[in-house]
Amino acid sequence: MKRILVTGGAGFIGSAFVRWQLKHYPDVHIVNLDKLTYAGNQENVADVDAARHTFIQGDIADREVMLQAMEGCDAVVNFAAETHVDRSIAGATEFLRTNVDGVYNLAECAKETGLSRVLFVSTDEVYGSIAEGSFTETSPLTPRNPYSAAKAGGELVGMSYFHTFDLPVIITRGSNTYGPYQYPEKVLPLFTTNAIDDEPLPLYKGGEHNVRDWLYVDDHASGIDCALRNGVPGEVYNVAGGNERENIELTRKILALTGKDESLIKWVPDRPGHDRRYSISADKLKALGWQPAMPWEQGMEETVQWYQENETWWRKIKSGEFRAYYEKQYATLKG
Repeated sequence: MKRILVTGGAGFIGSAFVRWQLKHYPDVHIVNLDKLTYAGNQENVADVDAARHTFIQGDIADREVMLQAMEGCDAVVNFAAETHVDRSIAGATEFLRTNVDGVYNLAECAKETGLSRVLFVSTDEVYGSIAEGSFTETSPLTPRNPYSAAKAGGELVGMSYFHTFDLPVIITRGSNTYGPYQYPEKVLPLFTTNAIDDEPLPLYKGGEHNVRDWLYVDDHASGIDCALRNGVPGEVYNVAGGNERENIELTRKILALTGKDESLIKWVPDRPGHDRRYSISADKLKALGWQPAMPWEQGMEETVQWYQENETWWRKIKSGEFRAYYEKQYATLKG
């Protein structure tokens, strides 16, 4: 693959994938299309090789923009999505537009242009919650919030194009991803940056023992790359970190790494429909040669340190739109 279109490539995982591709494949050129919504940030790819990186501001739901971006490309990897569960509970319109309608438009354009690979990046949340064991790629989809329902809908649209039109679709489902450049509405960067500033860490009461599997962002990028290059069209591949932790353990780890105490924890009402435990098996992807490389302890240390050393990146974000959202979402913190 010489030219890859990455949609949503200015977001958290998308930008990591862009950086990973350019680092590991000297002959690849990345076309990076991003709508630059609140979570898109061109600073995330500011240091990449400009000679091998073309940026286009655009919407995956825009047919003409997508056809232009796909011109000359061998493959497309779609990260473009609305991703924050809490925002989807407050209002799901944009989630359905991007995560379902956008996927439909992308599939239509890919069918017209004849790409050799079309990979849709999804989430372990489409499986819903599991009390014991781990979901596999053949487990039923039982999403329990508007975000995961929209991602599941997009998956079904994408895979229907494989069955109906022989579009070479591959789907990956990743577990909770963490690392540098993550927009601070998500729990790890939110709690880390709040702790740095001695602000409350809003932890869901009743959800503190809920379990998530943590996957370092570069491992997620390498897993997607493995599925893209070695996977079989029409198949789904889980990308798991193998690091299950309760939310309270994650919170305490952040406090320890920032040198703060548990007095910063502030309990807030639990999220409606809060999934108890996510767990997926990545044996299918590992059979293709992939393995996560980052130990959880090291990944946490490096991630927290990154936010400590890059305050100029996140302080600009934690104002304006973010501040208005945060104050509305966590109004109970004011007492």
